[in-house]
Amino acid sequence: MKTLLRNYFKTFDGLSREIWWLSLITLINRAGAMVIPFLSIYLNKSLNFTVGDVGWIMTAYGLGSFFGAWLGGKLSDIIGYYKVILFSLLLTGVNFMWVMHIETFWAMCGSFFILIAIADMGRPAFFVALSAYSKPENKTRSLTLLRLAINLGFSAGPAVGGFLIASAGYDALFYVDGITCILAGLLMTQVLNPKKVKELDTEVVVANPRRPLMDTPYMLFLVALALFGIIFIQYFSTVPLFYKDVYELSEDNIGLILALNGVLIVVFEMPLIAWMDKKKFTNIQNTILGLLMTGVSFLLLLWETWVGVVVIGMVIATFGEMISFPFSNKFALDRSKLGRQGAYMGIYSMSFSIAHIFGHNSGMQIIEAYGFKATWIFLMGLTLIAWFLLFLVRRMLEAEKTTEALSLTPKLDK
Repeated sequence: MKTLLRNYFKTFDGLSREIWWLSLITLINRAGAMVIPFLSIYLNKSLNFTVGDVGWIMTAYGLGSFFGAWLGGKLSDIIGYYKVILFSLLLTGVNFMWVMHIETFWAMCGSFFILIAIADMGRPAFFVALSAYSKPENKTRSLTLLRLAINLGFSAGPAVGGFLIASAGYDALFYVDGITCILAGLLMTQVLNPKKVKELDTEVVVANPRRPLMDTPYMLFLVALALFGIIFIQYFSTVPLFYKDVYELSEDNIGLILALNGVLIVVFEMPLIAWMDKKKFTNIQNTILGLLMTGVSFLLLLWETWVGVVVIGMVIATFGEMISFPFSNKFALDRSKLGRQGAYMGIYSMSFSIAHIFGHNSGMQIIEAYGFKATWIFLMGLTLIAWFLLFLVRRMLEAEKTTEALSLTPKLDK
């Protein structure tokens, strides 16, 4: 046991102090984001919106995410990642405590658009900060530590959230979310103030930066990632409704199942990524593997006669997430060296925003029209499309390397 623990903690060696502070801020913030997994249930069961209405509210949520990610990427290049993150954390905290008082449909759509736009302004800024605070050789592990913090927060959040709903109601969730966002922002002013810390990334950025929209492999990669996002986010919107309606699980039990996702990531992701990082597989190959695992997990949900499949499905999807997201993040960060990092990471974050725009609503609408099983089959079809796009990206990257190698080969005299 001591050897296992020693090897586990050894995977964290060499990460900068700033990365640890950034991860702690993320942990505090995400631990409070416990309302998100219960949002669809809150809107449907507590405020009595139809499943179709919930889908449209989640689309407004996704549109806000899309706009916020774009704006955050732009502002990160203009005023710097520190100010963007701080602004995002403090105002998100205030908005969480305001949105809980909204009950009408259109006001709810507008409120969640504003809330998530402000919240997701910080997403590309966090990536730029991580890149700045991490040495090039440590970036995959730094990304994994940040994800560990996110999922440690999410593992505690749903469990605590389910308890709070059962004991104090949904209002308590919004207050806790708001307060933790503000606390994370205040901590940041003390430990990551630009006057007190230094950047560690010494990699050279190209003099004439490329626009991400002109980077064809990158854009295809983002389309595939958006499809992957549509697939994965079902575990935090339509799948909880599946748990509730098909297996009649209570909110606290649903919270425990969702918390399993975070617990597995905390225990296994860093050693798994540290091991895979030493292998010869590319970032794209690892992303493909994780995508397929997550997609396959929905096949298990077609079997509705044993409640144990929901746990097995969550485990398989979680390992798919553990493999795909760190390496897809790493690919985006590496590719961002071709241009302005804020713009590259902003559009990277926007791919997940697109998933929120279409994923929640499409899932809800298919469920309402055709049922859960049709939804899971639809998601498997999206998995195959995303796999094909990533396969094309892999071929294009191989062609790029070949072209670069040929351009560097000196021409022989005849």
